Amino acid sequence: MDNLDILEKNLKIKFQNRQLLKEALTHRSYLNEAREKGLCSNERLEFLGDAVLSLVVSEWLFKQFPNYPEGNLTNLRSNLVRTESLAKIAKKFNLGKFLFLSKGEKEEGGESNPVLLANAFEAVLGAIFLDGGVEVAKNFIRKHFKNLLKTLVSKGEFKDFKSLLQEKVQAETKITPFYRVIKETGPDHAKTFTVGVYLGEKLLAQGVGKSKQAAEEEAAEKAFKKIRNHKVKGFSFPRGTE
Repeated sequence: MDNLDILEKNLKIKFQNRQLLKEALTHRSYLNEAREKGLCSNERLEFLGDAVLSLVVSEWLFKQFPNYPEGNLTNLRSNLVRTESLAKIAKKFNLGKFLFLSKGEKEEGGESNPVLLANAFEAVLGAIFLDGGVEVAKNFIRKHFKNLLKTLVSKGEFKDFKSLLQEKVQAETKITPFYRVIKETGPDHAKTFTVGVYLGEKLLAQGVGKSKQAAEEEAAEKAFKKIRNHKVKGFSFPRGTE
């Protein structure tokens, strides 16, 4: 049994075109070392998988929560498809062990890198969509995101952390936090952004995402939780809200 057989078993999906699965696992760094002709990186499949995931999750939430306003649906979707969530699901399949990475990328911990795992997971979704069609992709996504969705809803963790952070900071300091792009990596069609949220010149936290908005939301969440856990001086929470 080769690695692709094992991964298919983990995913519980049998590919008709296994080349699609191999492509979904191929990081661009690997192309510099591979001798196989015609091998492509997973960036195009990642692009497709991102769109498939967004559409499937949007339709799912729209039907699942008919009374939720647009804002709640947007925030819930953002939490479901964020890098951290995708990486967590990817780890369930041990996806990192199956990635085709350069030697250098492996030495730098690429197999456990949340961004690489999230990107590869989206590429796998793109491959599933092309190989099996929209219904197969829908069933796969719903099956593996339902527990996360249940947790987010039960704990109310789909709130907009940018709004929560701004309200908290402005209430106590009268200053509005702002966001600044610290770093951009990757090709133009698949960039990864690192964004910092600042209070004056003080960096509160950093976030990483495949869009500036996603990176800002992650940075806001980290900053909000730091404040809530008393890791930032000058802020307080009423008893019982921590």
